[in-house]
Amino acid sequence: MFDASHRVLIIAGLTASGKSALALDLAQDCDGVVINADSMQTYKDIPIISAAPTEADKAKAPHKLYGIYDAAYNATVVDWVNKAAEEIKNCWENGKLPIVVGGTGMYIDYLIKGTTPIPEIDPNIREHVRKWCRENGLRNLHAQLKEFDPETAAKLPSSDLGRVTKACEVYLQTGIPISEWFKKGMIKVLPEAHFTVTELMPLKRELDDRCFERFDHMIQKGVLAEVVHLAERRLDENLPAMKAVGVPELMRFIKGEVSLDNAIMMAKLRTRQYAKRQRTWFTHKLRADVYVEKCYSGQLHIINDVKKRL
Repeated sequence: MFDASHRVLIIAGLTASGKSALALDLAQDCDGVVINADSMQTYKDIPIISAAPTEADKAKAPHKLYGIYDAAYNATVVDWVNKAAEEIKNCWENGKLPIVVGGTGMYIDYLIKGTTPIPEIDPNIREHVRKWCRENGLRNLHAQLKEFDPETAAKLPSSDLGRVTKACEVYLQTGIPISEWFKKGMIKVLPEAHFTVTELMPLKRELDDRCFERFDHMIQKGVLAEVVHLAERRLDENLPAMKAVGVPELMRFIKGEVSLDNAIMMAKLRTRQYAKRQRTWFTHKLRADVYVEKCYSGQLHIINDVKKRL
């Protein structure tokens, strides 16, 4: 059995770079469990557009934290960190190697470096803020935030549903602005963990081709029907799942605002822009033990390079 005591393998990097395929191959080779660190893949309603692992992939190795939320749920990074820590501890107890894979940089950053000591929000407070927002509008909620936490309000756009509501919830719960909480020391959920970080950072031209081909494949797999189902639910467009790359663009086609070809092209361009932001974030925020400048598509030397660092 693979000695995975207190070890955590992180596979991070750009969208469409082959992270999930590498994680699966390593899970099969090292008796591991794949733990999702992609914020969009936590939503069960959008498996195609989020490029979540298929059922066939899941049958080859255990996969955790995929499709755990409904699209109507506004998930947070703290939600994920706590769940990921629990899954990692389960791996250790069972002699498995936890393999955390995804492109949501903040998830990975919080897992490694820790989170703020902000307490859990009372569900009644959370619902009160959500109801007030529905009745009065997000811009007015942002204006309220400006009154008791001008520092945070100045940093957040009035369209950021998740962080504006979170800041209001924290103040109502604790009486302390979230900006003050962020100035307190970080708390690591896994202080005993030994992290090995692999970054997949392929060159732009190779990645652009992969991004475009992948979206064409999503169309063939029926992603349009997936987005139609979301549209029929009439969910708040500011919810995280409704902002997944490709969803707003295909929504415009469904509403008759653009042609399907134009919607697809806009989604491809937005995917490329998202990869550019990821590249900037990972370059400046995450230190890699293994750095790969190619997309992964089964290269044995990449697997061996990762295993050498464990």
